[in-house]
Amino acid sequence: MPLFPVILDLLARASRKLGFETIDRFPSGHAHARTHWDPAYFDIASDLKPDQIESTVCAAIANTPLVFGRIANPTPRMQRTVLSIIDARLRSGGAPSDLVRLLIEAYGSPDTVEAIPGLRAAIAASAPYEMPVRIVRLLDYLSAMPSAFDVIDARP
Repeated sequence: MPLFPVILDLLARASRKLGFETIDRFPSGHAHARTHWDPAYFDIASDLKPDQIESTVCAAIANTPLVFGRIANPTPRMQRTVLSIIDARLRSGGAPSDLVRLLIEAYGSPDTVEAIPGLRAAIAASAPYEMPVRIVRLLDYLSAMPSAFDVIDARP
């Protein structure tokens, strides 16, 4: 057996364990193992625990909200981060239509876990319409529901 491939394998394992590599998904077997992200936008060390991974991704979303679009099957916590930013933008008179569009697109996958009960159905109900109408309908839905985000009524 050649020694060089064995040494490379050991170095790769050590690199992952020490956090020198970045990861693009949760570990297999995790509840959100289908969630993955573009590693070019998220620098997640491979030695982090799943809760730390999720916190790091949520912090990246909070700092640069449009990176949410680089996540496939975002976790409910990641979605709640975006929902809180949408709420903050509405309260300050901003237009959150770009983030609402990303949220709608995230629900294009059946593997995306619902962050708020009824959110998937609300998004699905708007499917026959063009994106601007879908955004308005979802904002209407969010503003009508009593939630922790308390999204106010506003138009993008």
